[in-house]
Amino acid sequence: MILTLNLEAGMPTVEMAKQRMNSGLRSARSQRIKAVKLIHGYGSSGKGGRIKREVHRQLETMKLEGIIREFVKGEEFSPFEASARRAIDLCPELAKDRDYSYCNHGITVVIL
Repeated sequence: MILTLNLEAGMPTVEMAKQRMNSGLRSARSQRIKAVKLIHGYGSSGKGGRIKREVHRQLETMKLEGIIREFVKGEEFSPFEASARRAIDLCPELAKDRDYSYCNHGITVVIL
């Protein structure tokens, strides 16, 4: 099962979005969910939003600390990217996700 968390709903601050992500990832782990799709948007400037940047920064730390197994930026969620292939190996169900190969800059996929 893949859980979807909308981090940008209600136009939260960056800190609120990060808290929503952390809470959602803990809940997903306790429910033994393998993959979580984070919807963080791409920012109103069209250059990538603060929520997206901070989410990626925090996920990188979480991966280094062994809290998550993998994460894939939406723009890299395709069979041509090594991180996406690793994610598919860990959770084959992701290959059927509607955003797979779509280059969606507003999402990130996390493998727990």
